[in-house]
Amino acid sequence: QVTLVESGGGLVQAGGSLRLSCDASGRSLTNYRTAWFRQAPGKEREFVVVSWSTDRSVYADSVKGRFTISRDNAKNTVRLQMNTLKPEDTAVYYCAADMGTTNYPTSVSSYDYWGQGTQVTVSS
Repeated sequence: QVTLVESGGGLVQAGGSLRLSCDASGRSLTNYRTAWFRQAPGKEREFVVVSWSTDRSVYADSVKGRFTISRDNAKNTVRLQMNTLKPEDTAVYYCAADMGTTNYPTSVSSYDYWGQGTQVTVSS
């Protein structure tokens, strides 16, 4: 069992930056596929980025070049650095993890473990 806890959300002006953290407990994330998703009010949860244990990562087109995922294996933490934030980035951001047993890494249904979410609000 893996427990994920996100932190780092908040209110920021457009063009600003935030760094989200996802702290894991229960098992090491070293061999897990980890991802960030987000959900805006009234919308479905959408894929943001996924990272494999090989350090390969794939980003949604909407965040490519602005967001960066990283792993700190020593702290069992995954981080999401978000730069040049836009009002449309406003959402609850969720960390997710699984063993990578499916071939759909951008799908919500592929992930077994989820955090509770952290709110990111970008003002214009």
